[in-house]
Amino acid sequence: MATTLTMSATAAFAWPDGPVNYIIPFNAGGESDITARYQQPFFKKTTGQDLIVQYLPGAGGAQAWSGLNGYNGDGMTIMGTNLPHIVLQPMLQDPGYQTGDITNVYMFHFTPDALLVQKDSPFQSVQDVIDAATQNPGAVIAGGTGTNSANHVANQVFSNETGVQTTYIPYSGTGATESGLLGGEVDVLWGYTTVAARQADAVRMLAVATEERHPLFPDVPTFKELGIDMVGGAYRGIAVPSSTPEELRQQLSNTIGQINADPEFRKRMENDGYAVIDVPYAEMDAFMADRQAAYESVAEQLKSQN
Repeated sequence: MATTLTMSATAAFAWPDGPVNYIIPFNAGGESDITARYQQPFFKKTTGQDLIVQYLPGAGGAQAWSGLNGYNGDGMTIMGTNLPHIVLQPMLQDPGYQTGDITNVYMFHFTPDALLVQKDSPFQSVQDVIDAATQNPGAVIAGGTGTNSANHVANQVFSNETGVQTTYIPYSGTGATESGLLGGEVDVLWGYTTVAARQADAVRMLAVATEERHPLFPDVPTFKELGIDMVGGAYRGIAVPSSTPEELRQQLSNTIGQINADPEFRKRMENDGYAVIDVPYAEMDAFMADRQAAYESVAEQLKSQN
């Protein structure tokens, strides 16, 4: 018994004993990829080991998440997760996994939804978009990341709140949506505050789905200011295979928490439009239950569109 405990403690202390593979379920260039890249040097600083970012896009993230539990639970493979994706996908279709199959160990940031247009778009305000969509239902093309995603939810809530109908075009990742907007493939984009920060003068943000105005964009109104009850966005975190021992789950949670607490990391995230949040492994069950309840109200509407 004593030998077993000693070996367990030694194994926990030794993690990580080599490079850790960090699988991103989307294409390069999106929010999940960008924040993983931000984490890389701080992971090295905290653990002494490299964080190797890999991509496994497909089916709005489902291809990666459905295979998560097939990896070795030795702490050397972790995977990015996204809300509402991992809640809505199993509610609305058969993505090859259930929400409960995903072992989240930390949620580390939130990006608020925002409605964006090209800098030379004729839409100068949210009301302009509403007017155009009212006059020609379905004629306004709205881009966003995937189906059953934060962007898809935002589009549906906007429709519920305003009574207008747009045509939603799902893209494979945030990077692809930005290209779609700048290339004129869509009229408006359901993106995030981070897109506006990254694209600067190439885009205009018409409104943001926060309770209060975003400090980086003090001149951009919230949807609530405009009488549209919209507060939401995407949460991103890290998960491990279900076979990962509890001690390793906790170690990884602690490591991501240390990265989040680094003032340099926080400053970089916040300056680029991200909101750093801290939901460690010990608080994950309650957090996920709360999020699942919040998404259920719009799930049936999205299901009717699939």
